Amino acid sequence: MKTKPIHEIRLGAIKGAIWQNDTEAGPRYNATFSRLFKNGDTWESTESFGRDDLLLLGKVADQVHSWIFQQRAQSPAPRPGQPAPSPQRAPAARA
Repeated sequence: MKTKPIHEIRLGAIKGAIWQNDTEAGPRYNATFSRLFKNGDTWESTESFGRDDLLLLGKVADQVHSWIFQQRAQSPAPRPGQPAPSPQRAPAARA
């Protein structure tokens, strides 16, 4: 089974995916970014961004950053020796 991101934020063709890693110190988050494009009848993605994509990429990165900080504020750090609570998976944001 393929691992899925805990949350996605998309504005136009730019998508940010947020990944959760559970650790003894609590959840840690990483992000990946991609640009969607159509190749014939098939939708594909790339991690390459053109000049005109960069402003939108920055906006998506800002929203990803805000989402991660909201999650950290909602779930306090666990005490040593206790497992970290898992936040609920939120539906992907659409532009």
